[in-house]
Amino acid sequence: MSLDCELILPCRNEALALPALLAAVPSGMKVLVVDNGSTDGTAEVARGLGARVVVEHQPGYGAAVQAGIRAAAARYVAVMDGDGSLDPAELAPLLDDVAQGRATMAVGRRRPVARGVIGVHARLFNAAAAWWIGRRTGLRLHDIPSVRVTRRTDLMALGVQDLRFGYPVEVLVRAHRAGWSVVEHDMTYRARAAGTTSKVSGSLRGSAKAAHDLVKSLP
Repeated sequence: MSLDCELILPCRNEALALPALLAAVPSGMKVLVVDNGSTDGTAEVARGLGARVVVEHQPGYGAAVQAGIRAAAARYVAVMDGDGSLDPAELAPLLDDVAQGRATMAVGRRRPVARGVIGVHARLFNAAAAWWIGRRTGLRLHDIPSVRVTRRTDLMALGVQDLRFGYPVEVLVRAHRAGWSVVEHDMTYRARAAGTTSKVSGSLRGSAKAAHDLVKSLP
């Protein structure tokens, strides 16, 4: 498996999640934390743990991810939520699929380890979004992935515009229309780190905002 890869972690107030998360990153994989308006010392914690940090002042998930992609220097990039709900050690098969040419992009399907890890409204949102994407594009996935691995140059060339929660959907739609091969891998999904709060799945309002961005993001 090639480790010419940077793990991009878009973060807003994830200081409590970073120690355990970064400790699980595969040896040799670089880490790039994008601090998107944190007030809890996320950037300082990340630097103290050896991660490279980029500060993105434009609010929004898409803005943070795009900043990370622009700043990355490795051939491959992996994007993962910075809240500790996913295990970086499980990135290996996704990266291997892309590096070996079996897929243009590999994505993660969240598999909860316990009941209640994903709220009811979030599950409904993801199911509806995945169905809608399949109907509009023919791309059949089980989840709107928060984990994506691909070549940096390929991702840059897609020209994704969404700076908010619609970013993952626009990536999928544009990738499909560009003829990318996309494979889905199961990934362990657990409760986010204690003391941190989800900007999307943690509330009905957050899921509603994400749904609004989804509609806007469909090219």
